[in-house]
Amino acid sequence: MAQLQAKGRVRVVDLRGRDLGPCDRVRAERLLNMGKARLVAEDPLTIQIAREVTLPDTTLRQGGPAVAPGTPLLLHICCGPCATYPVPHLRELGFAVQGWWYNPNIQPSAEYIQREESARAYAVRVDLALASGPYEPERYEAAVRGQTAHPARCRECYRLRLEETAREAQRRRIELFTTTLLVSPYQDQEALRQIGEEVAGRYGRRFYFENMRRGWATRGRLAREYGLYRQQYCGCRFSLAERQAALAQPAVPQEESD
Repeated sequence: MAQLQAKGRVRVVDLRGRDLGPCDRVRAERLLNMGKARLVAEDPLTIQIAREVTLPDTTLRQGGPAVAPGTPLLLHICCGPCATYPVPHLRELGFAVQGWWYNPNIQPSAEYIQREESARAYAVRVDLALASGPYEPERYEAAVRGQTAHPARCRECYRLRLEETAREAQRRRIELFTTTLLVSPYQDQEALRQIGEEVAGRYGRRFYFENMRRGWATRGRLAREYGLYRQQYCGCRFSLAERQAALAQPAVPQEESD
């Protein structure tokens, strides 16, 4: 079992050496132990995943490079911290952002409540209108039944949340929607793009796609400044169990060297 001695964040690059953003030590160790990454540098601590990642363009994928000031955009919010970069960024682009909270994947219910309260606290601080969908963990369980392994369950989770966002955008007659999931280096950008565009077409909407991972460090700083609750796992019961299992792994004694 690989053991990373340094604390803090670990830099992640893909097979071509392109920077994918940081991850925590526990996740880095898990990738190393599963054979999905290798240690390539110790200062700064860097791992390389064993595949090439498609890095989307950071310009608008739909609608051209310019945004008409005041263009409505429905923003699916996965958590308060992940909204701290997208909200001001999208506003700077000219969007009139409206928040939408729909996350039936989050378990247990106490965790769901804590994350929603954090998102609402942030929304109040930045004067963001934030509406909530129902908490429907049974819909999440039905969506991932038979596909509980990563990444299959994640794709179904994306589809469930993005489709509900597209439906809400249709109800409000808002043409464009997107998600704060696009700021996270832990989420699959290409899957989000594909599924977002798929469900957008189903409801006559457009999915605004932009790789916002460059805002990940800003997200962390702002979350601390706002005093937001920062969760320690993705949200579903499976990710919670995986994190608990990783933390329970005993440390392997290191041999002394001369």
